[in-house]
Amino acid sequence: MMGIEWLKPGAFLGSILYALIGVVIFWVSFIVIDKLTPYDLWGEIVEKQNAALGLVVAAMCLGISIIVAAAIHG
Repeated sequence: MMGIEWLKPGAFLGSILYALIGVVIFWVSFIVIDKLTPYDLWGEIVEKQNAALGLVVAAMCLGISIIVAAAIHG
């Protein structure tokens, strides 16, 4: 019965905990990178509609997410 293995309370709560830890680490890294850049990333993307910067930030977000997922998984 490997199909319902994830329904066990320990596995389910562990998954939720790791997901929350991953989101917190991701958000903190985004804030750190935002502070390191000479301009406001959020303002540039949302207010000024800078699509090129949005694409760069999206790639950065994917990279951070992959690193966090690999750190949590392995």
